[in-house]
Amino acid sequence: MLINRDHDRLKKEAVRYLGYGRNAVDEKTSALIESAFKELDSAANPKFVYRIFDLTRTEGTCIGFGQVEIQSRSLGRNLKGCEQIILFGATLGIGVDQLLARKSVTDMAYAVVAQACASALLEEYCDQCQEQIAEILRKEGRFLRPRFSPGYGDFPIDFQKQLMQILDCAKQIGLTMTESYMMTPVKSVTAVIGVSAQDAGCRSVPCEECDKKDCKYRRDNI
Repeated sequence: MLINRDHDRLKKEAVRYLGYGRNAVDEKTSALIESAFKELDSAANPKFVYRIFDLTRTEGTCIGFGQVEIQSRSLGRNLKGCEQIILFGATLGIGVDQLLARKSVTDMAYAVVAQACASALLEEYCDQCQEQIAEILRKEGRFLRPRFSPGYGDFPIDFQKQLMQILDCAKQIGLTMTESYMMTPVKSVTAVIGVSAQDAGCRSVPCEECDKKDCKYRRDNI
């Protein structure tokens, strides 16, 4: 499913999502992780969509593009020095949801591991999508910032609805959202990505922008 998949990195991410931190997993859990990744590979139908907009305003807590305005100090910091913004959506597809639902009925221990593996797989897919976009823009002298999703910091989670409407996610990649802002398929991501003419050498992980320093799921704590 994924091109040039880094197996060791994926397994490390799955272990992180399971809450093991730096601790090694036992042989049984390790075998469950391997099995889950194989099943997820077969079930997944990943898709992504994105659009690029010129930023019209990045003053303090106000970010503007087109007719859209967002109030967020966290996002403003992330986009500082950017001239453009990318709206991004990605999903592993409904097949992954169906697999996780079946496993939650038949084998809860496996289901927990599979949930962690699916999260790791989604993150890896998003990283690869972002790198594809970055490769195109680098040829034009433009560079990307880390992904920043609604709900991070003070970036309002309700912007997710508008983002998905602008991208026409339902039609383009089969991604919809409930009234409570839950995405369907569940293993999906929406985000904004800053575009700058300056290569700031930014790290590609969004944890770096999160104010929750004590979160055990932060990558830089692993």
